[in-house]
Amino acid sequence: MRTETRPKIPKFKVRQVKKSPYTIDKSKLRRFDRKNIIFERVEWDSSWEGYKRMYNETMLDLLSEEKPGYSRIDFALAYASWIVHDTFAGGFSWKKIPLYRQPAAMAEIDWTSKKYEIENPKRMSAYIKRAAKLFGASLVGICKLNRDWLYADAEIPEKFDYAIVMAIEMDADGIATSPTAIAAAATGIGYSKMAFLLACMGEFIRNLGYDAIQCGNDTALSIPLAIDAGLGELGRNGLLITPQYGPRVRLCKIFTDLPLTPDKPIEFGVKNFCKKCKLCAENCEVGAISMDDEPSFEVACKSNNPGVLKWYVDVEKCYLYWCENGIDCSTCIKVCPYNVSSAGKVEVSPRDFWKEDL
Repeated sequence: MRTETRPKIPKFKVRQVKKSPYTIDKSKLRRFDRKNIIFERVEWDSSWEGYKRMYNETMLDLLSEEKPGYSRIDFALAYASWIVHDTFAGGFSWKKIPLYRQPAAMAEIDWTSKKYEIENPKRMSAYIKRAAKLFGASLVGICKLNRDWLYADAEIPEKFDYAIVMAIEMDADGIATSPTAIAAAATGIGYSKMAFLLACMGEFIRNLGYDAIQCGNDTALSIPLAIDAGLGELGRNGLLITPQYGPRVRLCKIFTDLPLTPDKPIEFGVKNFCKKCKLCAENCEVGAISMDDEPSFEVACKSNNPGVLKWYVDVEKCYLYWCENGIDCSTCIKVCPYNVSSAGKVEVSPRDFWKEDL
């Protein structure tokens, strides 16, 4: 870390607010075109330096250097962490998933097509949250689906009124090793847990006779939906800041026609703290995070979605650093003062990460 002392977060109180704590310029806001996602632009946008560059392009060189955090063991861990996310298609299904080797007699019993009668949407919302926690969610919130946050080409039927937004905590010690492959493993595990969580929640809803659209980073912008659902606020680093884990979470969501009761957005002082802190910007290896005192409507690159007052992150610079690093980076999460852990650790060396088990 470049900064030795971390700004102390003042004691905060989470309060509910009537509307989401972001400012929108409707004249500039557009539904985001998914082709401008940085990973999509790698394939088609020849106008920028990252065109056709893969973020693992330096991996073999790093392996030969045997640098702590970039060893064969560390990369093996990182690539293993994604396996459920990348191979379990059921995690992102929009339709009912057939049970494996279901007995024929059981398949003939139709018990899920008739809708479960819901007289109390508030109680149903409580069932949804408890089920999500059981299936692995760290945080759960519900909001009305704001269609401004759908990707431009996403066609979601009007009957899908609600979004169930879920956050999954990432391993604190793993993230504290960023930008190593160990931190990348903590990220990948978050995504693999996401696939499991979404599959279980989608089937839970369908078993009640309602429809569910399971989404990871696809279909819609997760962060504004999470803010609408009362999970946190937007930080300088462009990530959701939660009261419980700071930005150390992965997000997913389910759109549904299940009658539910929306949660209210929350505020706990993130914007004012980020104005002064700047620790994520100071520690970013490539200066991708704004050092400006105030947020603005000025975008940093083509992969930003305009129309929201915030600190825009230059994700082009971010991705190019990944290419140098041989794997992704979570340093802006690691250094955030809101990133709390039971051990109170800010930074963990790769050697110390493995030490406990050796």
